[in-house]
Amino acid sequence: MRIALAQIITGRDLAANLEQLEDYARQAKDGGAGLVVFPEATMRAFGNSLTDIAEDTDGPWAAAVRRIAAELGIVIVAGMFTPGRAADGSSNSKVRNTLLATGPGVEASYDKIHLFDAFGFAESDTVDAGTAPVTFDAGGLTFGLATCYDIRFPALFTANAARGAVVNIVSASWGSGPGKVDQWQLLARARAVDTTTFVLACGQGDPATQGVEPKGAAPTGVGHSMVVSPFGEVLESLGGAPGLLFADLDPAVVQEARSKLPVLANRRDF
Repeated sequence: MRIALAQIITGRDLAANLEQLEDYARQAKDGGAGLVVFPEATMRAFGNSLTDIAEDTDGPWAAAVRRIAAELGIVIVAGMFTPGRAADGSSNSKVRNTLLATGPGVEASYDKIHLFDAFGFAESDTVDAGTAPVTFDAGGLTFGLATCYDIRFPALFTANAARGAVVNIVSASWGSGPGKVDQWQLLARARAVDTTTFVLACGQGDPATQGVEPKGAAPTGVGHSMVVSPFGEVLESLGGAPGLLFADLDPAVVQEARSKLPVLANRRDF
């Protein structure tokens, strides 16, 4: 299956962000991709208010993404924000950091489980955590979903693999700082080897490449999106600037990796 990663830089304006999504989705389709991954916070960038734009996955912004995916005949994975929910199911003052996956034969959503309370940022102040792994099938492959800080927690990726995932998608808006790009690259490669899956790590581009310096602690992206093989090899990657990359995923590579390196079969729970 041919896939694409769309490394964009979003802002406050939902309509402008949606225009970017449609433009890159069309480019991905023109390049032969059957699935295109967008970053976390595609709907609206961090550092802006979120509760005022949060909507359910059947709301107007998600419906527009769904329309684009249907029109192009491509699966789109993109980060949005949905309303938070209290323990009793009622709405609260927070949001959920949600990945929407939609397209031909696909309709799924994943709420980020591990919230980014690190490096001076407290995502949990405004975001409710998700509770369960999510996978979906497309193009004869099973994909697992993860968001940004989730990449530091191997158990989620193993859980996705246990549910049949041969590809793990990580959409991110990675915080900048000393060593952060190195950590992003290291973690993406480690999660691929941990689970003998392809890892599609798609991040927001680095605003500094466009002359915009980050303000405050909000994670606005560093770029360096990549596709990693089940053996931990970086197959394709981008730098900090916005861009689109393509890769062809062969499930036989996963079978080979799991034959040579049966970490899933050898795993023990304690």
